[in-house]
Amino acid sequence: MASSGSAATTYSGARAHDGDLIAIVSTQWNAELVGRLVEGCRQTLRAAGVTRIVEVSVPGSYELPQAAAHLLGQAKFDAVICLGCIIKGETRHDEFIAQSVASGLQSIGMMGRRPVIFGVLTTENQAQAEARAGGSHGHKGIEAAVAALEMIDLWKTSAETIKAVNQSADTGRTPGQIGFGR
Repeated sequence: MASSGSAATTYSGARAHDGDLIAIVSTQWNAELVGRLVEGCRQTLRAAGVTRIVEVSVPGSYELPQAAAHLLGQAKFDAVICLGCIIKGETRHDEFIAQSVASGLQSIGMMGRRPVIFGVLTTENQAQAEARAGGSHGHKGIEAAVAALEMIDLWKTSAETIKAVNQSADTGRTPGQIGFGR
């Protein structure tokens, strides 16, 4: 887990991820910066043992929720990681796009099917974006991959826990008697 308000940049989970299927959905807009996010994300997933990675590109950040929903409806992904970069311009357009993307991805994630990770930079300028794509403010692509791995762990652990609770209800034993929460 991260400390001091910073996001985790290394995955330290004990669960194997070699069978996981993870999608990385990235934007074509701000391609150079987003490419750095994708590369950091991909390297982090591979270092954790993930070999089944599907990469999909969409025109811009606004299309990320649509692509995430489509992918989740087509295959049994363990997680979908969405990467993009929205840089403020002269108008408030960036605010509307960022809000729509965040809300859309959150809605898809709240459906509970699989983790959907928001890895979209929302910055005031190019320098801030570069600082968050492997610069002085970290690497949001790596952080998104770590978040996905940790959420997959949560999904799988909670599924095991729910199965144990259901079994305990069938046998009359309490969850503590079957190792629940240990």
